[in-house]
Amino acid sequence: MLTVDVLVVGAGLAGLHTARLLAERHLRVLVVDRRRSLSSGVRTTGIFVRRTLDDFDLPDALLGPGVRDVLLYPPSRRRPVHLTSDRDEYRVADMPAVYDHARRCAEAAGAQVHLGVRFAGFSAGPAGRPSGVTGPSGVTGPSGVAGLSGVSGLPGVAGLPGVAGLPGVAGRSGVAGPLGVSGLSGVAGASAGVGGRSGVAGPSAGAVGAAAGVGAGVVRFDGAEPVRARFVVGADGARSTVARALGLDTNRRLLVGAEVIHPTASGATVPAFHCVIDPRIAPGYLGWVIDDGRHAHIGVAGYPSAMRTGVRHLLDTFAADAPGVTDPTGPGERRGGPIPVGGVLRQLACPAGLLVGDAAGAVSPLTAGGLDPCLRMSELAAEVTAEYLRTGDDHALRAYDGAALRSRFRGRLALRRLLAGITSPAAAEAAVALLRTAAGRSAASKILFGDRSFPDVHPTLTASAGPRR
Repeated sequence: MLTVDVLVVGAGLAGLHTARLLAERHLRVLVVDRRRSLSSGVRTTGIFVRRTLDDFDLPDALLGPGVRDVLLYPPSRRRPVHLTSDRDEYRVADMPAVYDHARRCAEAAGAQVHLGVRFAGFSAGPAGRPSGVTGPSGVTGPSGVAGLSGVSGLPGVAGLPGVAGLPGVAGRSGVAGPLGVSGLSGVAGASAGVGGRSGVAGPSAGAVGAAAGVGAGVVRFDGAEPVRARFVVGADGARSTVARALGLDTNRRLLVGAEVIHPTASGATVPAFHCVIDPRIAPGYLGWVIDDGRHAHIGVAGYPSAMRTGVRHLLDTFAADAPGVTDPTGPGERRGGPIPVGGVLRQLACPAGLLVGDAAGAVSPLTAGGLDPCLRMSELAAEVTAEYLRTGDDHALRAYDGAALRSRFRGRLALRRLLAGITSPAAAEAAVALLRTAAGRSAASKILFGDRSFPDVHPTLTASAGPRR
């Protein structure tokens, strides 16, 4: 049975970024995703905010032109509030290309990525204590609960079959392992799996360092052989199967969103972000059109219980006369999926694993933006995971404390409740009227152009990790 230090379930941006960071720390990392294609099932518009572009290295070629103008419309679409920044505030990415880039970075760091592999459950080893044992926040989860199949995860990323055997592990050279990975080799860099990269040395057992008290559990898959993993990272989306299997918290406040994307004539319009506050088409959120001069994204999102005619029907209704829409110059693409807006979950980690990205609720409760949060949370998650596997000390997991992170979201959660309370066109008209005032414009500018859409999480590690061993 293949043994890894960390199994990452979900090959979206959060999962691949976490995998890369862990592999760079010389841990043996395997990423699996139920999807078979990098470009299938994309569930995000792909809007990166300026703060993300300033702090993270994303290839410029994968990003569209900068967007500086935002227009906020009432249901009547009359007299929108027009805000303009002196800097590029938003850029829309080619998300399949972003995922491919993230996958290649993870693999270059030493992680293995396999598609078409569906997580089915987790069984703890002797010291794993994944569930049924009190975790860092003192909440006891159910023991031995199998993962639910058929739950939508993050988009898949193309795998790399036949990766070189892992060096530094004695015996079993050349024995075929599960998931198409070659057998483990006892000679560093001396053997390669079928179709793998010959002579590429993987992490050594000495570099990994088996920490006392961190036992390996068995991860089960549908249609593939099990894998033994010391730690599991759930990056499998808003309705996380891993969260249930590990007895961690799950998202309960969800919007559902849908959009259509089509190419536009280059230079036909000034790049702009149009937002319509109208509870008839987007109850609890908004409808949007963002056209960067290359592609137009037209979408709606809201609470599903209030979308009586269904999100697709409401999207079609909105797209028929949405502001800022230009004629398509080619075929369109549809996307959609759940969006967690309840804030970061309280219980994010236990001795068997932790959650990142949408699975952790790492989405701004107000703007519903998730790309910046997933990258920031992934960096903290990777540091906490590496420290825990190095020391075996449960104190390391306390740094990944959702309850502490939630305290930084009080204002955003209050504004989320306010936006959810706009349930009539008259209330929406009144809300936009307030935004036309000097105070309203200033508040809207801080939200849309500010640097604190999602708070920094990294300082939490040194503040609460506890003593090292």
